[in-house]
Amino acid sequence: MKLASPKYTRVCLKVSGEALAGTAGYGIDNSVLATVVGEIVAVFELGVQIAVVVGGGNVIRGISASRTGADRATADYMGMLGTLINSMAMQEALEKRKTPARVLTAIRVDEVAEPYLRRRARRHLEKGRVVLLAGGTGRPFFTTDTAAALCAAEIGCQVVLKATKVDGVYSADPMSDPQAVRFETLTHREVLQRGLQVMDATAVSLCMDNNIPIIVFNLLTPGNLVRAVTGQQVGTVITSG
Repeated sequence: MKLASPKYTRVCLKVSGEALAGTAGYGIDNSVLATVVGEIVAVFELGVQIAVVVGGGNVIRGISASRTGADRATADYMGMLGTLINSMAMQEALEKRKTPARVLTAIRVDEVAEPYLRRRARRHLEKGRVVLLAGGTGRPFFTTDTAAALCAAEIGCQVVLKATKVDGVYSADPMSDPQAVRFETLTHREVLQRGLQVMDATAVSLCMDNNIPIIVFNLLTPGNLVRAVTGQQVGTVITSG
């Protein structure tokens, strides 16, 4: 059966580090990595240009490390290195699937990745490569959600695809509250006003200011990423209204 044409031609996918850890809660679960990469390859084969921002929570979370006594800035830099580890693993997995990929990092580690430059990132996308954006914003005190929103605005992505473990945005945590209600659509302003735990407020505000929609969905459901980029109803769609 012929797949629908993409609604978006350049997208930014945000994948949490915790998602890559699977049920273990730390490290990289190879079966989960294979599932995520399979979803990315399926979208890539539709001709969609895709930039991926990977978190580092499966290696170390800066804010958590700071609560145990580490300096917050130092802990955040450690977290940035965790995102680099995840991006390198994803690059390796993509290339084994014959999908060209480049890791660009906001912190300089020239032996293993290219430095992030806006024009370079755009050029890799135009040449048909998956771009893996590591190192967050390159500065402490900012999340990788904010990095995804910032990079999406910088390199001209039409949507931010926020991959989670649940199938959208709920009024409360659906894991602990059986009465939680899932939203099909929201506006950026509603997310901020309700304090919904989608992305941090800075990331949502950046998307709102740049009129970039956010789609929150479960990446581990087969075919969901293709459904999102082809405009099918999946998860929760957040727009400027």
